[in-house]
Amino acid sequence: MKSRINYLLAITGLLFFSACTPPGGDGAKSGGSGGTIQLVFLGLMILVFWMFFIRPQAKRAKNQKTFIEGMGKGDKIVTIAGIHGTIYKTNEDGTLQIEVSPGSYLKIERSAISMDWTAALNKPAVEKK
Repeated sequence: MKSRINYLLAITGLLFFSACTPPGGDGAKSGGSGGTIQLVFLGLMILVFWMFFIRPQAKRAKNQKTFIEGMGKGDKIVTIAGIHGTIYKTNEDGTLQIEVSPGSYLKIERSAISMDWTAALNKPAVEKK
């Protein structure tokens, strides 16, 4: 993640500083192409931000939504607060009842399920050789 951010900052800085120089070098005779070059660089900067920030965030939100919709009774989950439990009942208002210990139930929102922690909890154990 840090390498992506460093790469993004380097490209953005390069595009910014190259767009600031006049097209003729010294700026004595500047034609009308300076505005077009700046628009191209602005478009490239928007494209870079979209590639590194907006697209991955939208993809992750879509994965989170499909993950939560696929949860059903009996699935083991972990909430974003770190509460471990098993889904006991799916309510019609979009909430879940989870059993945290035998006979003890909590009512939570579907959005409170942590996709990463739940996937790590349900991951099959790796056999040691």
